[in-house]
Amino acid sequence: KKDIPVANFIVHEIHCSRNIAVCRHCSELIPKSELKNHIESEHVQVTCKCRMKMEKCLLKDHEASACPLRPALCRYCDIQLASNKLQDHEVYCGARTERCGGCSRNVMMKDLKEHPRVCG
Repeated sequence: KKDIPVANFIVHEIHCSRNIAVCRHCSELIPKSELKNHIESEHVQVTCKCRMKMEKCLLKDHEASACPLRPALCRYCDIQLASNKLQDHEVYCGARTERCGGCSRNVMMKDLKEHPRVCG
């Protein structure tokens, strides 16, 4: 899958056919001596803590962006909780009130950032 000078092509083709394999899972070119290790380390089925099964090579991205149990921070109190619990928590947490030092009114946490614009 690379440009090879015509003069070297036959030798290159022989070398590749003897030493290089194409992974049937990801189409990556892998030295034949490392193919078994590649399949076992990258394409073995694993189970995430959310009980979803996937290839090991996909686990890191899943845990970072799609796993419902990945850690997430509440925008109001900075507590860390599971992503699938974040929305319900933020509805509750955003409805809590805090007293404004300027006008002494109780302001909901979800409105606290905008409150200085309309305060007093």
